[in-house]
Amino acid sequence: MIILRILAFVAGGIFVLWTLSSAIQSFVVPRSANTFLTRMVFVYVNKIFQFRMRWAKTYAQRDAIMALFAPITLLVLPLVWIACILIGYSFMYWGAGIDPFTEAVTLSGSSLLTLGYHINENFGIILMNFTEAAIGLGIVALLISYLPTMYSAFSRREQSVNMLEVRAGSPPWAITMIERLYRIEGFGRFHTLWEEWEHWFADIDETHTSLASLVFFRSPRPEHSWITAAGAVLDAAALYSSTLDLPRDPQAELSLRAGYLALRHIADFFRIDYNPNPKPDDPISITREEFDAAYDRMLAEGIPLKPDRDLCWKNFAGWRVNYDAPLLALCALVMAPETPWSSDRKLKYRPALIGRPTTEMKRVQ
Repeated sequence: MIILRILAFVAGGIFVLWTLSSAIQSFVVPRSANTFLTRMVFVYVNKIFQFRMRWAKTYAQRDAIMALFAPITLLVLPLVWIACILIGYSFMYWGAGIDPFTEAVTLSGSSLLTLGYHINENFGIILMNFTEAAIGLGIVALLISYLPTMYSAFSRREQSVNMLEVRAGSPPWAITMIERLYRIEGFGRFHTLWEEWEHWFADIDETHTSLASLVFFRSPRPEHSWITAAGAVLDAAALYSSTLDLPRDPQAELSLRAGYLALRHIADFFRIDYNPNPKPDDPISITREEFDAAYDRMLAEGIPLKPDRDLCWKNFAGWRVNYDAPLLALCALVMAPETPWSSDRKLKYRPALIGRPTTEMKRVQ
């Protein structure tokens, strides 16, 4: 019996430390880790939302349902941590001699929630009460302190997404963006635009991996999405660098690199597979026919284009291959609204479930 109690105490302590490790890695470590406990909470809450969406008939209805997914999961997550702490300490109290086990659970709940209605006079047990109460308060304070940080990052992200509608339409598309800038502002505005979006990509790279739940926070308007906005800007920069007959702007290429690195880092967090060293001639989801149609449309608008169409396609595909797979996978992951050249072709690729410890990318039959 003594050996059983010792094992229970040790197991309870390990369970508590494992839970604390999940909380710390999820909210305290500057670059969040994809921990098992946090991942399972997101996966199973997502299953509930997927079941609810069976009755949604339109995208707007599905979007309204999924808009609650990230906030509710964030509220469920500390409850799961608290429940795990309660269970772990219950075994520790029982291992320390508190009988019966229901009494240990009662003492654990009283200490964790700082209710104070159940007191034990043993000094060692009192010290355990103090540590459990501190952990309970710390977990709640941790979530509360990070909510302003998360919503600040969300606000910065959405400001740029909303502003993009003026230039790229709704839903955003690279061709629309180029046409509007040509008609209204001229191409002199492009350099500043690439600088602004390079900073935006760097920001989401940091925030959407250190606070990964931001990936699932949806835009206030159903037709907007951070990932489709990213795709439109990346495609516009790729077209500028490959197809538009304009002086080379290194800032466009820097913005492209910042963008595809950001998408890759976010894809890494969710264990989405992609080729980190693609060849320029590797296949992409955009067909040559789609590119030719876009080329003809821009040519009809009077936009200056490089005359060698084959070379333009080759160079555009060489840029697009760097972010094609992460872009499509993240569009599918967040259930992005249908947008040209990104989420409109998400049926071609489907990422493995985020709950599976795999980097396999599954092709939909």
